[in-house]
Amino acid sequence: MERLQKLYKEWRGSESSECTLLAASGSARRYYRMDGGVIGCIGTSAAENRAFFAVDKAVLGSGLHAPKVYAVSEDDMVYLQEDLGEGQLYAMLVQDGLSDGNMALLKRTMQLLPVLQVGVGKQLDWSVCFPDRELNARMVDFDLNYFKYDFLKFTGIEFNEIRLQDCFDALKADALDYAGDTFMYRDFQARNVMVSGSEPCFIDFQGGRRGPGEYDLASFLWNAGTHFSADVRHVLELEYLSALKTVTEVDEEAFWKRYHTMIFLRLLQETGAYGFRGIIERKPHFLECIPLVLKSFLELPNTYPYLCDVLRRLATEWDGTTNLPGLKIQL
Repeated sequence: MERLQKLYKEWRGSESSECTLLAASGSARRYYRMDGGVIGCIGTSAAENRAFFAVDKAVLGSGLHAPKVYAVSEDDMVYLQEDLGEGQLYAMLVQDGLSDGNMALLKRTMQLLPVLQVGVGKQLDWSVCFPDRELNARMVDFDLNYFKYDFLKFTGIEFNEIRLQDCFDALKADALDYAGDTFMYRDFQARNVMVSGSEPCFIDFQGGRRGPGEYDLASFLWNAGTHFSADVRHVLELEYLSALKTVTEVDEEAFWKRYHTMIFLRLLQETGAYGFRGIIERKPHFLECIPLVLKSFLELPNTYPYLCDVLRRLATEWDGTTNLPGLKIQL
C-alpha cells in the first residue's frame, strides 16, 4: 500500500484518502479502490503486468472499452488504472438472470469479442504475451495435465492412463489446427466483463496470446459459473459468428469443428482450476462450481470416446469423495 500511495502521489500530487482492498478472485494480484475513480494494483509478475499494459493499449486502440492505465512504477510491479465501477456482467446475471437487458448485453458482448480478437491481433507484438506468445503444444499439455493431476486424480475415479493419453494426444492435435494472428483472450468469462454506460468493458486479459478465437467463445458460453442452457448458447454462438464474418473471412465448417474442440479443452482447463483452487486451496466459490461443470460433461459430443467415458463417469458415478482428508464435494 505504501508503494501504491507513493505512485498515486507522484501521479496526482496528493495521497489518496481511500485505499480499500477489493475482494480477491483466482489471481494473486491485489486491487485497491482509491480516490478519483482509480484502482491501484500490486502485481506479482512484472512480465505479466507488461502483457496487461500492451494488450490494454491494443484493446483501446481497437475502439473498445478497457481500463485506462494512468501510472506505472519503474519496476512495472505497481500501477494505477481506471475504475470501471461495480457493474460486473456476472453479478448482473446472478441478480437478474436472463432478463431482456442482460440478454442484450450478452449479445453485445458476443458482437464485440471478434472485434477485440482481430483488432488486438493486428496490433500486438506476440513476444510480450505472458507466459507464452501463443497456444502451442506445451500450453495444451499444461491444461490437459491440470485436469488430470489437479482434479481427476483427487476423485479416485479409476481410469486407464494410456487410453486417456491417446485422447489427449488427439485433442491436442485438433486444438493446434489453427492459423492466422487472432488474439485469444484466454480467460474470457462474464466475471471479466464490466458494464459501464450500458456498454461492455473488458478486463483481465493479461494471460492472452495468439490462438484460436473459438477458445474464447467456448470459455464464455460453457463457463460453469453462468451455465447457459443449450438454447441460449446457440443464440449467442450465432451472434458471435455473424460478427466474426464482418471482420474476417470465415470457413463455417472449420469454425464449428474448431469450436467443438475448444469446448473440450476449455472445460478440462476450467475443471483443473476448480480442482486446484477448490479441492487443494479450499476456496468456496471454486468448490461450488464443481457440480455445475460436471453437468456440462453430459452435454459433450462423443468426439473423444474414452475421455468422454471418463467425464460421464465423473458426472454420474462420482459421489464427491476425494482422497484428501476431510473433503467431500457436495454434489
